[in-house]
Amino acid sequence: MPMSSTLLAGLPASLKRLLPLLFSPSNLTSKVLGAYFMYLLIKYRHTAIGARPRPELNGPRGLPFIGNFISTVLVPRETLLQRQTRNHELYGDVYTVSVPGIGRIVTVMDPEKIDHVLRVNFWAYEKGARFKESLRPLVGDGIFSADGEHWKWQRKLASHIFSVKAFRQYTSDVFCHEGQLVIDYLEKVADTGKPIDLQRLFHCYTLDSFGEIAFGQSFGCLKDPDQEVEFAAAFDRLNVNIAGRFMSPIWRLKDWWTGNAEKVREDTETVRRLAHDLIRDRRKKQAENEKDHDESKPKQKDLLQLFMDISDGGESLSDDMLVDSVLNFIIAGRDTTAQALSWMFYLLHRTEADAGIFKSLVKETDEVLQGGLPTYESTKQQKYAESCFYESLRLYPSVPKNVKTCVEDDVLPGGLKIYKGELVNWSLWAMGRATSLWGPDAKEYKPERWMTGEKPSSAKFVSFHHGPRTCLGQQFATIEAITIMSMMAQKFTFELVDPSIEPAYAPSLTLPVANGLPVRVKRRVDNVTAV
Repeated sequence: MPMSSTLLAGLPASLKRLLPLLFSPSNLTSKVLGAYFMYLLIKYRHTAIGARPRPELNGPRGLPFIGNFISTVLVPRETLLQRQTRNHELYGDVYTVSVPGIGRIVTVMDPEKIDHVLRVNFWAYEKGARFKESLRPLVGDGIFSADGEHWKWQRKLASHIFSVKAFRQYTSDVFCHEGQLVIDYLEKVADTGKPIDLQRLFHCYTLDSFGEIAFGQSFGCLKDPDQEVEFAAAFDRLNVNIAGRFMSPIWRLKDWWTGNAEKVREDTETVRRLAHDLIRDRRKKQAENEKDHDESKPKQKDLLQLFMDISDGGESLSDDMLVDSVLNFIIAGRDTTAQALSWMFYLLHRTEADAGIFKSLVKETDEVLQGGLPTYESTKQQKYAESCFYESLRLYPSVPKNVKTCVEDDVLPGGLKIYKGELVNWSLWAMGRATSLWGPDAKEYKPERWMTGEKPSSAKFVSFHHGPRTCLGQQFATIEAITIMSMMAQKFTFELVDPSIEPAYAPSLTLPVANGLPVRVKRRVDNVTAV
């Protein structure tokens, strides 16, 4: 069988030595095998075996049979977002890679294409079995991994705690109460010169706040923010240790080899045990009330109770399903807001920050609150604070990348074909830095871009997702963030310990600052007192 010199030139030397043996004229079987091998070699010369070759699409050139395995799987996870950004700069708004065991991944940036995937043809794209399996220790069968009707009823149920009436109560009864514990802690460390980890403090605030709202009890993190809470520590480790599984076809082998599998098992047991404790305590409290016939203690109608009251096919949800729900909403209610606040405080206080931005934030806070506590109504007036928060999410999105699996052949706007089984990926990190979307100042932190009166579409600013799965907690997170940043800005100023260094992010399902955000706190000398 003749082979072109061009094809041979592109093969490794070891493979060239093997070819004469495969094509030996003395053996018919060798000829058949050789012909089949050449067919596979030509078909998958730049593509992972099993993935549909897409020569019409741009992207990093792959190797025979393994495609982009090395560049996608074996490089440091801490550089993934930067590599996605660089790929868009090199190959345009659409590029593709292939990985054995995963298949073809098509990454898009165009808001019209994202709108099609997340809204227009919503039911043609799912989280998929691979997402569920790789992230099962943390998300289980909860709302983050669910598809179809299983997702639909969970979302409908959760929507009950996200209402204007509830927001008014949360702001005064929860956010301000937990915020005051933050202020009390900052009062102790202010002017001492002692660095504190602001991200850890924000995590404590959001976890305790969400615990009160969703489960009827605080996790007690703010009693001593310097003390590690077992649940939170295990939760964070689990988040990081499973995040790399989705894009790795060898994650089981890697986890076994590195000992990560045992760590994941231990942390999974810890977080699920503590979540089971929440459920057991609620059942015990209900049983005691029923035994005492105490009707003066009405059943709590928080998120946990809503899920406990539901019946799935005539039967109540199992405790394991309730645990899945608890853990999914902790990711949404704790991690995303705390991390967005951390990146915002970094952007406000880094060396190249415009000092006028923080001054404008303080000025608005003083004028609106007049030294008083935030309310639901006051947070709605603080448009500059909201702009600071959203601008930080644009550059440092709490969920920096996302992916869907196509379940039926489709065509995206512009004629881009997506075949069943292929993955559509989009990088919010790369989108936030794209001059094609945000103009020549895309990489600058400019809250003013949100003050023009016309907000970008949620298909362009995807930090709260888009379409039917748009984040239920967008207003919840915004009000919570404005509440705590306002309480802090009224009384304190902050200095980063390393203002000239951009913090690294930890590879995770979300976007935590890798080693926390060390700051020094000082009391404001010009703070406004209540009138």
